[in-house]
Amino acid sequence: MLGPRQVGKSTLLASTTPDISLNLASPRVFRDFVAHPERLERELLAAPPSARTVFLDEVQRVPALLDVVQLFLDEHSGRFRFLLSGSSARKLRRGQANLLPGRIHVHQMHPLLACELGGDFDLDRVLAHGTLPGIYAEKDGALRAADLRSYADTYLREEIQAEALVRNLGGFSRLLDLMAASSGRILNVQSMCRQAGLVYETARRYIEVLEDTLVMFRVPAWSGSTRASVVGHPRLFLFDTGVRNALLRRPFDAPLPDERGILLEHFVACELHRRLRTLWPEAALFHYRSRAGAEVDFVLEMGRDLWGIEVKAGHRVTRSMLRGLGSFAARSDRVRRRIVIFLGERRQLLDGVEVLPLGDFLEELPG
Repeated sequence: MLGPRQVGKSTLLASTTPDISLNLASPRVFRDFVAHPERLERELLAAPPSARTVFLDEVQRVPALLDVVQLFLDEHSGRFRFLLSGSSARKLRRGQANLLPGRIHVHQMHPLLACELGGDFDLDRVLAHGTLPGIYAEKDGALRAADLRSYADTYLREEIQAEALVRNLGGFSRLLDLMAASSGRILNVQSMCRQAGLVYETARRYIEVLEDTLVMFRVPAWSGSTRASVVGHPRLFLFDTGVRNALLRRPFDAPLPDERGILLEHFVACELHRRLRTLWPEAALFHYRSRAGAEVDFVLEMGRDLWGIEVKAGHRVTRSMLRGLGSFAARSDRVRRRIVIFLGERRQLLDGVEVLPLGDFLEELPG
């Protein structure tokens, strides 16, 4: 189970009541097992027959423990069921860990979906504070804001710096701020390099670290069959709107009026991305932009079918807002749905385009 910090990995896996648990985030436990990973083998051999489930929390901190897991899967097949959690696949690869190919199922965990919040869903709160479970559950808005700033400064700026083996701390911090400010926009690494004072290869590596730690995700460009006439650069999004706001020192009492559209689009991106490979394994997510400037915020590809999705933060939709969807539909006969999400209350049909209230669109998504 992989995912950023505080999305609930440990809470979820601990709720299965494992018989043996190691929390490698504990300094004492970490010291014991990083020095002597073979100790796990001895402890498992000594476990009573009733012990069946083993939970290794933050396993990326001691990658050598995966060799012990493979030993038991090979030589004591069926004896134990292993639950492993981590916040960084990169650390496992960098540590030349045994990734147990063909022997494990890998799942990703994200902040909460709107459907998981149910009646507690509040759009303004989600746009301002995001949906990290512990932070969203906090009733006091001032404490939620303080927790988000701590998360941004302590975890992202310090732990991710360590993850990236950062030497240029100032450059990494500037790049992180630029990535937050550009979240949702088409990625221009060259421009970010100039602004952050970093060489291209260093900036590219830092961006890979943010993706590997699941702090950012990439929405690639949809090219179709006429690649030369579309923009091929991806868009990158931070994994949570609240973390984005904390990095940029935005006010938390309400989103800035000129950022509401950006945050709503960001929220929809997260709702779609978090379903890929799990609730919606047949779907792939893209964006569309022609070289003439026509854009569609999101393209969902499901087998042969395509959906074009635009996000508008207003309460009304006009024909002038449909240009991008028209350009996209003209490029492929596979387009089955053209959708505009807006903040109005009732569905509409405008020149064959479905105009859906946000809540109606979210109800159509698998959950």
